[in-house]
This record gives sequence, structure tokens and C-alpha cells, in this order.
Amino acid sequence: MIINPLKRTYLALESWFNYSFGTDWNPLYHLGTLSFFLFWIILVSGIYLFIPFHGSIAGAWASVEYMTHEQWYAAGIMRSLHRYASDAVVVTVLLHMFKEFASGRYRGFRWFSWVTGIPLLWMIVTLGITGYWLVWDELAQWVAIGSARLMDALPIFSGAMTRNFVAGGMTDRFFILIEFLHLLGQPLILVFMLWLHVKRLSGVNIHPPRGLAAGTFIALLALALYQPALSHAPADLALIPREIRVDWYYLNVYPLLEHWPAGQVWILTTGVTVALMLVPWLLPKKDGPKAVVDLAHCNGCGLCFEDCPFDAISLVSRSDGRKFEHEVAVDPALCGACGICAGSCPASNPFRMAREELKTGIDMPQLPVDALRRQTRAAIDAMQGDTRVLLFGCEHGLDVDRLARADTRGVKLICSGMLPPTLVEYALKHGADGVMVVGCRHNDCYFRFGNRWLKARFAGVRKPSLRARAEHDRIRVHGAAEPDRRAVAADLEDFRRALADAAQGRDAAPGESG
Repeated sequence: MIINPLKRTYLALESWFNYSFGTDWNPLYHLGTLSFFLFWIILVSGIYLFIPFHGSIAGAWASVEYMTHEQWYAAGIMRSLHRYASDAVVVTVLLHMFKEFASGRYRGFRWFSWVTGIPLLWMIVTLGITGYWLVWDELAQWVAIGSARLMDALPIFSGAMTRNFVAGGMTDRFFILIEFLHLLGQPLILVFMLWLHVKRLSGVNIHPPRGLAAGTFIALLALALYQPALSHAPADLALIPREIRVDWYYLNVYPLLEHWPAGQVWILTTGVTVALMLVPWLLPKKDGPKAVVDLAHCNGCGLCFEDCPFDAISLVSRSDGRKFEHEVAVDPALCGACGICAGSCPASNPFRMAREELKTGIDMPQLPVDALRRQTRAAIDAMQGDTRVLLFGCEHGLDVDRLARADTRGVKLICSGMLPPTLVEYALKHGADGVMVVGCRHNDCYFRFGNRWLKARFAGVRKPSLRARAEHDRIRVHGAAEPDRRAVAADLEDFRRALADAAQGRDAAPGESG
């Protein structure tokens, strides 16, 4: 199986983080929640800093210096936390973009989240830029003049902004406007854009694991104590700053103004932004047929509604006159064609309708549950050997066909979450000695929740669940990507040995008792 170099690079990085932090605390699996956590640090520290801050041209720099040096143990630490958490959120957002792009999770039905995420990044950057203005040191002066040049390049301003600095027209009123934008106006817009960004997702979590959150905060605190954030000299519009320490996370565009006209900088930034927003259509991908509902076999239980990762399923009033109160409806524009809903439907039990076509309440046209049952039987019948292992694999994870041999066969799923737990029991009853399910890496499902719901169903804590009387020692679940093939193959060998030992024990038991 060929993996594009960008995805291979990401998977290698992910593997290193798994080794360093473990799968539960891997920051790459929690970039979104980490970003929210960093926003909370920024918010709390910002509110604290607002109390002693003097929002005026004459008092801003002095009040920030007081916080930094005279009250270093409190406000000074808060200032550094505010600065470093702001830098860190840019890192987490950029890593999140890289991860989604490298994994191909930006095309098809996911276009909305990608397109709304690009302006969100610029909103974070502009929020940071106005924060630098408030310090009103030489860096703030450099940023303010650069911002004025950028704004003056737009027809709406026509040179009015730069005159504030050239003619000494900068007043406290203008400074208060920047303060309002940074403290209220831009944060409100940011909250709206965050809501818009996750609007098409269900079960959105904004809290990282406690250990990861605590570790992140301790790291930021240690950095704040080791390298406190400091100001430049106070701003003086009569002088040109000689040396500027640029924060490249937020101010990376401004050095271009030293060499290019503001109009060309706008062309570059706008061009890059538009190109990024068009990527889902420049590199298109078809999602495949969407889930379909069969009301004759749907009782409106709502399990598929609860399990859908993309809010594509809704519960509506019954329309066919049957005694049930609800039915489910699928929005094709939101459906990810993952099949998780089919795995959550109680009607997907393969023991039903054993001698006729298996019909279920909600199903995938490209891989109906009945076809999955037939493929399972065909794979079992094709196996030869004393210890026969059936592999169920996700098409976005490890290719299970590469593990096939005479006593081992694979069945491919759209997502591991579309596997009905009863199909595993069905396979064990009809000739498989063991079943191994290989989904995406744990905590990093291509369809968000597929491997999570699978594990919960097998553990008996989510419906439809694997029954307690099922032979759990004959079932294994793996989370893996293509680079993990050797590790999965090694575990498969261990699984075969365990199954063979268990079989010998069962065969020997009657003789021992006699």
C-alpha cells in the first residue's frame, strides 16, 4: 500500500509522540481541545492583566513595565503566560491543519470545517497583533505603522491611517479603540467563528485529558519563569526603532513591508488564503454513497443518531403510520458515508433473517450489512489450517489483506465503527477460531468516533454491545496505520498461539476430568 510522503511524515511524527506520551496523552490526538485549553489560559490571564493596565498612550507602557518587573511574581507571570499561550495556540492550530491535510480530512463532506478554519487562523493572528499594540513599545510602534500601511493600501482608508503616525495624530481615543477590539470585539468574533467551525460535528469536546492539560500548563509556567516576556523601549513616533525582536508566530507578514509595497503583501496573503480555502476542490474526493434508511426495519431507537460523528442524522416524527414514535432522517450533505450508523443499528444482527437477505434500519449502499455477512462467511470458508483467524480492517488504517495467509483472511470495512458486535459472534460461531479487528490508531479515527464506539460496544458500555457471554478471549482489537504492520503481525502471531493453546486446553479437559 502506497502512502503519500506527507502522510508518511505525519504518521512518523504521530508514532514518535505515541512513544513519548502514550496514545491517551498524545498531543496530536488532542490539538483541538488543547487549543481551547490555551484559549482559557489566554482569557484568564488577559482578564487579570486588564485590572492594572492603563489604556492610554502615556500610561500603557509604564503599566506593563510595572506588571513585568514590580509585580513579576503575579502579573509578570500572567503576562508571560498570556504571551506564550498565545504563541502555543498558533502552533496547535497549524499542527491541526497539517494533520487534517496530511490525513486527507479536508475534502468531500469535510470541506466546511476546512474552509471555516482558514479565516479562523487569521482571526487568531489579528487578535494577537492588536495585543502587541497595547504594550505601546517600539515593537508595538513598528506593528502599528506596518498595520497602518496595510490598511491604507485598501481603498476604504486611502492613506488616512498612516497620517495618524506621520502627523502625530495618534490619540488616546484611537488607542482605546484598539483596546476595545482586543478585549471584546475580536474575542466575540472568534467565539462565533469557533462555533461555526465545529457546527457540523457532533459530540464536540473542548477539554483535553487532565494530565495533558496539567503538563501543558506546567510547561508554559516553567517557560514564563525561565524566560519572562519583556517589552522593548517605549514607543516614540519621532524615532525609528533600531532593533526589533519579531514574534514570528503573529508578525511574520510585517518584515515583508520592509521590501515590498503593501499592495503586494496583500496580494500574497490573500492569494495564499484563497488557495488554501480552495484546496478541497483543487484536490477533490468523492465521499461515496450516503447512508439510507429503511423504515420497514427502523424502530426509531435513536442509536444511530447518538453515534453519528457529523450530526448528519436526526430524529423526526414517524411518517409511515407504524406504532413507533420516531424515525431517523439522513442529511446527505452532512453524511460522511462512514457506516458507523449501520454498526449501531440493532437490526444489523446477522443472526436475523439467516436464510434470506439481511435488512437493517439504516445501511450503506456500497457495503450493506448483508454483503458484510456474506463476505464474512466467504472469508471463513476460504481459510485452511488448525487456527483460523478472521481480520476485520478499516480502509483508512492498516490494509488487512497484507496479513492474509492460508489460515487468515481479511474483510474490509469503511470504518471499524460500522462493525456490528453481533457479527463478531457470528464469525466465531461459523468457523473462525479468533477475530481481530484492526481500525485506525486509537484516539485518531478517520471518522472521529469509529474506533472509540467499537471499543465501547465491545466493553459492553455502549449499545449495541458485545454480549457478556461472548468468548472475549477469542477477540482482539488493534489500532494501527500502515507503518504499524510489523507490530500488528507480531501480535497476530501471539494471538494465534493463544488460540491454539486455548484449543489444546479445551481438548485435554475431558480426558483430565476422567
